[in-house]
Amino acid sequence: MARTLLFIALAAVVFVALPFVVPSYYVSLTTKILIFALFAMSLDLLIGYTGLASLGHAAFFGISAYTIGILSVKLRMSEWVAFPAGLAMAIVLGMVFALLALRARGSYLLMITLALAQVVWGVAFGWRTMTGGDDGLPGLRRPAFVSDETSFYFLVLALVAASTVVLVALIRSPFGLALQGIRESESRMQALGFNVWRHQFAAFVIAAAFAGLAGALYVYYNRFVSPDFLHVVRSAEVLIMVIIGGVGTLLGPAIGAAAIILLEDIISSQTQHWLLALGIIYVATTLFAPRGLIGLYRERFMARRKP
Repeated sequence: MARTLLFIALAAVVFVALPFVVPSYYVSLTTKILIFALFAMSLDLLIGYTGLASLGHAAFFGISAYTIGILSVKLRMSEWVAFPAGLAMAIVLGMVFALLALRARGSYLLMITLALAQVVWGVAFGWRTMTGGDDGLPGLRRPAFVSDETSFYFLVLALVAASTVVLVALIRSPFGLALQGIRESESRMQALGFNVWRHQFAAFVIAAAFAGLAGALYVYYNRFVSPDFLHVVRSAEVLIMVIIGGVGTLLGPAIGAAAIILLEDIISSQTQHWLLALGIIYVATTLFAPRGLIGLYRERFMARRKP
């Protein structure tokens, strides 16, 4: 416990001090890492703690971003309206996905979430008059109180930190423990009197809400939204972040997000074949660290402690 508190304190000091000791480029890169860490943790709530595989998580990320983009750029509404509207749309879409997808399990669930997400992507790509089609919606402005990189960084840091606290409290609550029980054995939890479908539905919606928050922050970070926000590649990318970091750990997906964003930044500056590199990274992780970076660390650490 003391070691965990020390780690949290050191991490807080590093993140708070970072904008004052590094160039603005690295502040911006860290902001992106924090946003995708939240995105990955939201998916881990589904995969790691509820046992529901999804290949359409980018739909919640993208629908929130598009809602903010349309309301801000097309309808000239205030961010105080656009931001909560983006989160609300992500939650509503999460409900729709849950109602349709929770009828299936395993690879069928994976394919249904993929198909539903592709429908949303198709709407964004084809509805040019509203979404801008493949050109997207440029010209989005950040709120005046976070117009510079440093203030926006601290806003993202505060929201991601608060979201992490909520997620940790959630998975340690009776509800979170019930989700983990459902992950292990649905039939046993039903026999114990738990409403499995209702718990899975709630987990789906909560995960969608946090993914929507990540999408809302990312559209203000990018100041632009396009169908790429909703694409299957985005869903696959965040899924790989979770797998590389370690499924069912929360910290692991955050580390996986940091690793992928940093590698993308380095590799993309050298070659255009980032997706090929991402595939190689995934295969290497599957072969040499099937439990992710967190699992690999635990195995090595525990091996050292054994006499």
